[in-house]
Order: sequence, then C-alpha cells, then structure tokens
Amino acid sequence: MRSALCALGAAAALVLLPAAHARAEGQEPDRDFALRDARITESSGLAASRAHPGIYWTHNDQDAPLIYGVDSRTGETVATLTMQGVGTPRDMEAISVGPDGDIYVGDIGDNLDGSWDHVWIYRFPEPKVLKDQKVAAEQYVVKYADGPRDAEALMVHPKTGRVYIASKKQDGGGLYAGPERLSSSGTNVFRRVGEVPWVTDGAFSPDGGRLVLRGYFTAQEYVWKDGRIEGEGTAVGAPFQGQAESVTYTADGSALMFGSEGKNSRVLRVEPPSGGGGRETESPGAPASPGASASPSASAAPGPGEQGNVTVGFLVLAGATLLVVAGKRLVRRR
Repeated sequence: MRSALCALGAAAALVLLPAAHARAEGQEPDRDFALRDARITESSGLAASRAHPGIYWTHNDQDAPLIYGVDSRTGETVATLTMQGVGTPRDMEAISVGPDGDIYVGDIGDNLDGSWDHVWIYRFPEPKVLKDQKVAAEQYVVKYADGPRDAEALMVHPKTGRVYIASKKQDGGGLYAGPERLSSSGTNVFRRVGEVPWVTDGAFSPDGGRLVLRGYFTAQEYVWKDGRIEGEGTAVGAPFQGQAESVTYTADGSALMFGSEGKNSRVLRVEPPSGGGGRETESPGAPASPGASASPSASAAPGPGEQGNVTVGFLVLAGATLLVVAGKRLVRRR
C-alpha cells in the first residue's frame, strides 16, 4: 500500500513539474540532480557541505544510522557515513551543518503525535575526506518545554551555533530554540519562540540573515533577526514534488535546493526571493540590506500561465500527498 501511495504522489509531481527544472545533469554543481543511490528511498533531510563544494548530505527517514554524501554534479553517492555511539535511531528527519563544521542530525520525528517524551540530536565533525567510513557521534537528549510533539525540521544557525526545531502540525506548529550550547550529559530543553506554518523542513542562509521553511505545497523565506523570525515572510516558488521533505541553501547562499522522498528522487534548484542575498558577504546574523531587491526572475509571484498550474497542482498533489502521509502513519503504527 505504501509503495502504491508513494507512486501516486510521485506521478502527480512528475506531471506538474515545471519544464524549467529539466536541466542537464553531470556538469555544474548545485543544479538539479537525481539521487541515484538505490539505498536512498526516503530522503528526508538535505544539507549543503561546507567542506566539499557541490556535495549534499542526506539520509533516509528510517532507523538506520547512515548519512549519504551525494555529488550534485552526477547524483552519485561519494561517501556513506555510519554513525557510532548513538544507539538505534527512531525517526531521523533533518540534517544541518553548523558553524563549527559539525553535522547535526535530527532524530525528531514522532508520527504518533507526541508519544515519545524525548527525542535525539546527533552530532559529528564533517569528514575531511569523502569515503565510506564510521564516524563517532555525540547524542543529545531533547525535550520541549510545552510537551512532546512531532517535528521534521532542524536548523543550526550558521553564526551562533544555536539549534532550532520547527514542529510539524497541519494547522501550524511552533519554532523552538535550544540552549545556547547543547549538553550531552543532561536534557536539552527547547522553548517555543515563534509560530510557523505546516513545516517539513527548514534551513538558514549561510550568512544567518534568512530562514526558509517548506511544507508539502509551499515554502516561505523569512528575515531572521535577533533570534526571531521578523515579518510575514516571502513566498518561494517551491516545486511540486511527490513527498516534499527537504530544503537547504547552496553553500554560497545563491539558491535553494528542494528535495523529496522516493527512489531516484530529484533535488531541484530554485532562486530565492532575496535574490541570493544569503551569501556570506554581510555581518554575522544581519538580514539582507534594506535597499536590496530581488530581480524579476527571482520573484515568487506566479506568471500569467503559472497560476492555473499552482491551483490545479495544489489540488492534485494535496490529495496524493495526504494519502502518502496517511499510508505512512498506518505502516508505522503496525
């Protein structure tokens, strides 16, 4: 049942996928590519490497402690990392790279809507050499100040190193801030600092001045200032995907990369509304310059022929994705 539902969602996405995403592969990095590794069937998180240009880290939505390094030039896996010292993960949903060069993995999913009183974050240094290897990871126990909840988005601020989690709820979730520094010897309490829409992943821009949050059908880019979301955010022209699960900025902040679950799933490049203002050219934590404006090509507003595609696409993909999510929950309850 699960595979059939996923196929339905994927088929809907393929029909509705804009032609602009049909770029050639195997050439420039940080462009559209497919995850060609047969082991990657439920890519649930995505993070651009800071040490290796054009490489993206991802993982399956499952209980295996494996992280895959994928070359965006070819879509091939160039490194498989096996985390050690973390026990058996329950539901890994997100991945992010911190300012210390460490990779953070969020084992934060809870498809039973708050049945676990704690979740985990894993952390290990990004490897200097791309090869299959075992990595020693630290494990952090996480609890929410207002009780257990499901979440799929974990973001590490690229300047302060503070970890944030966005909870997942159809009618809107919360943005939670962790302590200034995570502790491996005690419980790390995350406290609600803002409200967010239905979120499946998120990422900070490399300069720390922007935060993008995506859901199954939409994405928003927000100004980030003083540890908070500022304003209502700007719509991002997110692509339609079978099960929209991941997003990250490119390492230089010039674009957003959107991923989804499924075999041979595609990672698609989208220009941000900020016009690539996420590049590391500004002071730490500063938002984009007030005078900066996005070019017409970076505008999130749909063109005359796109609005119908958005409406039809939403209706078709909404039904398909809800079936996928429902099927996934049924499978995991068994």
